[in-house]
Amino acid sequence: MSGHSKWATIKHKKGALDAKRGKIFTRLLREIAVSAKGGGNPDTNARLRTAVLAAKAENMPQDNIKRAIQRGTGELEGLSYEEINFEGYGPGGVAVIVETLTDNRNRAVSEIRHAFAKNGGNLGETGSVRFMFHKKGLIAVEKNAATEEQLMDIVLEHGGEDLNDEGDTWEIVSDPADHERVAAAIKAAHIPTVMCEVTMVASTYTKLEGKEATQMIRLLEVLEDCDDTQNVYSNFDMSADQMEAAAG
Repeated sequence: MSGHSKWATIKHKKGALDAKRGKIFTRLLREIAVSAKGGGNPDTNARLRTAVLAAKAENMPQDNIKRAIQRGTGELEGLSYEEINFEGYGPGGVAVIVETLTDNRNRAVSEIRHAFAKNGGNLGETGSVRFMFHKKGLIAVEKNAATEEQLMDIVLEHGGEDLNDEGDTWEIVSDPADHERVAAAIKAAHIPTVMCEVTMVASTYTKLEGKEATQMIRLLEVLEDCDDTQNVYSNFDMSADQMEAAAG
C-alpha cells in the first residue's frame, strides 16, 4: 500500500500516537461533532458510525463520545467547525491532501500554506490531486499476529477486496461500506491491528529517496501538527528503513 500506511504503522510502533493521545482525541471529537450534524444516530448516519468506531479504537470514554454527538446535534453548546480540504505537492512532486476542521478559516489557510512552503512543497488548485485517490477501508496486521491463510479467510468471508504483503505487515483493503464488517471479524478472531481506518488510498505512487524522503517526512509531521488538521494523505513511497531514518 506504500507511503501513508507504512508511515502510520511506524508511528504506532514508535508510540508517537500515544504521546499525542490528547491531540488524537481532539481530532476524533471534532469529527464526531461534525458528523452528528447529519443525525445523532450512528445506525443511520454512516459518517458518524465510522467516527465513533475510530474513537472506540483509541479507547475514548463513552461519555466523551456522547457529549461530542450532543454538541453536533445542538443538544449541548459547542464550537461550529468548517470543513476545508487542501491539495498540493510535496518534495519530488508527491501528491498531498490535507483535510481540516476549523473554527477559524484564516488560521487554517495560513498554517497549511506555511507548512507546504517551508518544507519543499506548494499548494495546488482544488481537484489537482484528489483524482489520484480513492476512499478505502484499510487494516494493517503485523506478520507475527496472524497467518496469510487466516486473514485471507476473513477477506473472502466478510467482504474484503484484497490482502497485500507489505513486508512487516499484512494489509487488508475493503470498500468503505464493508470496512466495519471486516474489522469486526478481525476483532472477533482476536487478531491485534496496528492500523484500522477508512482512509484515502492512492492509485499510483512516487518513489522518494535521500533528501526528498527526509523532506517529505518533515512535511508530513508539520502538517499533522497543525491545530486544524484532521487527516493527511499522500502518494509517496519509500522503504520502511528510509522512513524510519527520515523520521529520526
